[in-house]
Amino acid sequence: MSERTDLLALDGWAVHAPGWAAADLPGSPEQPACPPERAKEVLGRKGLLGKEPATRLALCAVHRALGLPPGRPAEPLPGAAGTAVVVASNFGNVETVCTVLSDMRERNGSVVSPMDAPNASSNVIASTIAIRYGFTGPNLTVCSGATAGLDAVRLARVLLLSGRARKAVVVGVEPADAVATKLAGLRPGAHPPLAAAAGVVLLGIPGAWDEPTGLRCGPVARHREPVAVTGREPGELYGAAGVVRLASAAARMAEAGPGAAPATVGCGDSEDGWASLELVPGTPAGAVA
Repeated sequence: MSERTDLLALDGWAVHAPGWAAADLPGSPEQPACPPERAKEVLGRKGLLGKEPATRLALCAVHRALGLPPGRPAEPLPGAAGTAVVVASNFGNVETVCTVLSDMRERNGSVVSPMDAPNASSNVIASTIAIRYGFTGPNLTVCSGATAGLDAVRLARVLLLSGRARKAVVVGVEPADAVATKLAGLRPGAHPPLAAAAGVVLLGIPGAWDEPTGLRCGPVARHREPVAVTGREPGELYGAAGVVRLASAAARMAEAGPGAAPATVGCGDSEDGWASLELVPGTPAGAVA
């Protein structure tokens, strides 16, 4: 296969869907992934007080995608400077937003807990990831509907190729709380949401690569018609679907080895349109123009 110059390198990936293991959903841990209330099994005890379920799931996925042992990192991560965080989530903190709003309407602002107030920020998941791991690059959240996961990958690509970041951690996460479930039910043909998170680490500058895996992903394309995708997940993931599918496809391709066939990763629906990218095996040199 001739070397392509429109590809980004994948340096890590992980899926964290409570109750699901690698045998059920590639990219997941060997044993069933823990629920958010037991996130300390992956992240350690410190720093989780007051964190929402979606934030905890996202942290678990990032922790594993970075290849870190259980527990909070004791010192800054190598390469953290200039690393960007892009999160895709449509319902991530919606339960907290609704709770805070209801409390303020029914009583007043003084009843809002100082532990809850930061969680009302639309960027709370991305900023929490950046703070915990010391990432100093841009951090932002994409809430663009069913294509959010691959929209996040597309924005990460822009940050990498423009030199705004040397590495990008892309996360897709959705909760399955009562508010998210109710809102998800308003979507045409939607199924009950599956609480899940996934993270992928993308590298843009060859000099910043640590130990490239050999896997590469191409540019994100938008479509008006549904796209055929490789693999299926066991539930409705909405905005997280693109990242979950990318991480799962990477896990399958890595297991298959150098002879693996390229895979198409896609997401979307009839309201938001569709998006896709190609995941291919490759060699470290010359992955990005």
